[in-house]
Amino acid sequence: MTTAPHPADQHEPLWRPDADRVARARITRFHARVAEEHGAPAPVPGDPAASYAALHRWSVAEPERFWRALTEWCDVRFSTPSERVLADRSMPGAVWFPGATLSYAEHALRAAEDPARAGEPALLHTGENHEPQPVTWAELRSQVGSLAAALRRLGVRPGDRVSGYLPNVPEAVVALLATAAVGAVWTSCAPDFGARSVLDRFQQVEPVVLFAVDGYTYGGRRHERADVVAELRGQLPTVRAVVHVPLLGTPAPEGALEWSALTSDATEPVFEQVPFDHPLWVLYSSGTTGLPKAIVQSQGGILVEHLKQLSLHCDLGPGDRFFWYTSTGWMMWNFLVSGLLVGATLVLYDGSPAHPGTDAQWRVAERTGTTLFGTSAAYVMACRKAGVHPGRDLDLSRVRCVATTGSPLPPDGFRWIHDEVASDLWIASVSGGTDVCSCFAGAVPTLPVYAGELQAPALGTDLQAWDEAGKPVTDEVGELIVAAPLPSMPVRFWNDPGDKRYRESYFETFPGVWRHGDWITLTSRGTVVIHGRSDSTLNRQGVRMGSADIYEAVERLPEIRESLVIGVEEPDGGYWMPLFVHLAPGATLDDDLLARIKSTIRAELSPRHVPDEVVEVRGIPHTLTGKRLEVPVKRLLQGTPLEKAVNPGSVDDVELLRFYVDLAKARGRV
Repeated sequence: MTTAPHPADQHEPLWRPDADRVARARITRFHARVAEEHGAPAPVPGDPAASYAALHRWSVAEPERFWRALTEWCDVRFSTPSERVLADRSMPGAVWFPGATLSYAEHALRAAEDPARAGEPALLHTGENHEPQPVTWAELRSQVGSLAAALRRLGVRPGDRVSGYLPNVPEAVVALLATAAVGAVWTSCAPDFGARSVLDRFQQVEPVVLFAVDGYTYGGRRHERADVVAELRGQLPTVRAVVHVPLLGTPAPEGALEWSALTSDATEPVFEQVPFDHPLWVLYSSGTTGLPKAIVQSQGGILVEHLKQLSLHCDLGPGDRFFWYTSTGWMMWNFLVSGLLVGATLVLYDGSPAHPGTDAQWRVAERTGTTLFGTSAAYVMACRKAGVHPGRDLDLSRVRCVATTGSPLPPDGFRWIHDEVASDLWIASVSGGTDVCSCFAGAVPTLPVYAGELQAPALGTDLQAWDEAGKPVTDEVGELIVAAPLPSMPVRFWNDPGDKRYRESYFETFPGVWRHGDWITLTSRGTVVIHGRSDSTLNRQGVRMGSADIYEAVERLPEIRESLVIGVEEPDGGYWMPLFVHLAPGATLDDDLLARIKSTIRAELSPRHVPDEVVEVRGIPHTLTGKRLEVPVKRLLQGTPLEKAVNPGSVDDVELLRFYVDLAKARGRV
């Protein structure tokens, strides 16, 4: 492990919140309340950093008091209350709020109950070629009520799965909330996923309803999806009804239901009250070593975790406009939808992040009055490289926070936001994962911002960095460990008898604690530095992807004997994803084969899966049991010496690895 620079050697904060901002922050008011009523330590006058550190220590040491206080602060409506908060603290297997019942959708729509807010926008939908179109709270509630009633008429019952092949549009939000209102389980994929990628996910959970778009617009072009939808219908035998969402204006295919026919009745929603741990949705891992893991998260767990993150950490509430550039295939879309829980208006953008120009996302913020602007670190660095000047060229006066995730934001990215967007701007780099659909560390509105660092671990999150021996370390790089359960941790994986795959994914290396698969440093001043993945998961443009999907697509080509794809975080914040190919005898990596490799990946998976380079190698290295050496090759390409990257005795042909050592030298990584 390398040693992180000591905080004393670091720069001064890039930004500090002023006293008024600290006083107005929801987390400040929350701290005062829990100190008075729940036994938390009192805030330290004039010292927000010491105050937050004390509050965080208490939230970890007293989880039952903290989470009970949070549900009271956020006015969680338990239709059946629970006497206990945490009946079993084991991981996996923690039992939260046993016996409690509630509804996620009811909380997401309760702003519509206020007559003063019913006519305000709950959603603002915009795209590449149209101005923001509002959906009011009253309209959203009515559409959800109508669609939930239609789902019940179709025979959808609590626990059934409902799937969406939809972009980031209002119809997707309505479908998710209607599904949750029925007590069914939502799952979605973005329409840039090819049929194979979608089927690898949806076939696992056997949906009974499929919401499917006819196509979408991206980069100024129409992308029709009728053929993919037809294949999905043919390969999903459990689907009893298909709902056609005509974004391109095409008629419904034979046997499909029209979206408008199911959402036009003015119907008051009926919210199924379900147990706290009842499944809300299924998210999917990247599928690095096989089929994507089908991650099940609960209605209650997501509700309380997202209320914590959005209210206290993101400081969001009524009057805010919440934008995050995302797709329905990424957990950040689910997180964005939860902005409704705190009464914020969601900004839904369906389109390219950089069309017609690199500043496209900033223009979305300008024309929607965004207050919290969420994007990827890769987009920030692309703007920096392209010489974009958002603060000079656009009116971003309402933006008070720029948040990034997907990969670590380099110090230069922080400085670019500070210099080119606004100097008095809260910059929140956050880190978490699909696995918990939340953040382990990141935004705290009362704390200073240091370039290249996350502000602090999240409340209720026992975040630690462990060395190889399983000992916590400070100011040193270690494995990201969560040492106590969180409500949004998966209740299970779908089709995982005995929780075997779940345990192997997070609890095998260090039993009893969550090992996430990131390298981090916890600094002695309380900040967090993320160094990238400690495993082979691909993470491009903020979207985690599986190498197995790429292998399956590429190795169907007769010229490809075997392949290896690696994602490498670059020191400048970039991300390099090469594909190494071992060719069949007589094959040549000419322009024709190169074009077919890329077109195959684009068609069967998505444009994000297309590698930056395709490199011919004389063979692919494996373990002695036949597994491709993804992690050791990644470490070699990052400059790790061969003897530290892999045990030579565990490799089938160690000479194959010397190619990657030489390549790292040629790229200046050694």
